[in-house]
Amino acid sequence: KTLSTNFEGEEALVKTIGTDNSLKITTPYHITDQDPNADKVVETALRKGLDGLGAKYTIESSQKVTPTIASDIIYSAYGAVLFSCIVMFIYILVRFKKWQYGLGAVIALFHDVLLVLSFYTILDGVLPFPLEIGQDFIAAILTVMGYTMTETVIVFDRIRERLAESGKDDMYGEERNKLINFALNSTLSRTILTSLSVFFVLIVIFIFGGDSIRGFIFALLIGRIIGTYSSLCISTPIVIDLSKNEKAVK
Repeated sequence: KTLSTNFEGEEALVKTIGTDNSLKITTPYHITDQDPNADKVVETALRKGLDGLGAKYTIESSQKVTPTIASDIIYSAYGAVLFSCIVMFIYILVRFKKWQYGLGAVIALFHDVLLVLSFYTILDGVLPFPLEIGQDFIAAILTVMGYTMTETVIVFDRIRERLAESGKDDMYGEERNKLINFALNSTLSRTILTSLSVFFVLIVIFIFGGDSIRGFIFALLIGRIIGTYSSLCISTPIVIDLSKNEKAVK
């Protein structure tokens, strides 16, 4: 409330960062002011408010994120995710010669991105570290997409191998379902062990890596958990359903 008064009624959002009494203060005060001295005006108001609290402090750094910059970050995120999905769809289509595989993989990617974004939005302000959607978040999302795609390709490869060994290259019938189920079970242990090894490394980095990268690592942790099951339980069922629909059309 003291800071908001000095910011002429504009909201001041204060977040605790780490355990060394560090704070992050965000305010829209003078955010649209194009005056070169606007930053100094904001800092002066901030110092006045902090002085009124009677505590010792130092301002480590300050940054102005205008609506234009925020909009650019959003468009960059959309563009990066969309471009990655298109490239991965083409890669899967060329490798497996079936569009169903490509679409199943891309839907799994969108599923992962939306869930990570949902967790970020819901838990922002709840967890004791910042969860900001910026360049670090975009990098985390693309990394999660890479993890998911790697696991999905391995699962699809195993399915294709089983179908080829049985002489049934199509995707129809009860026998087909048993083969796919066997292929998924054969990759399950590898997928879980790989995910756990990555997860434990991320946990260590999350604990000891410092506050500046906690939001980034948190996105990777959530994405790794989601990607582990989506590569098994999202992409493959979609491929099967799409193949059934194709048979019905034929």
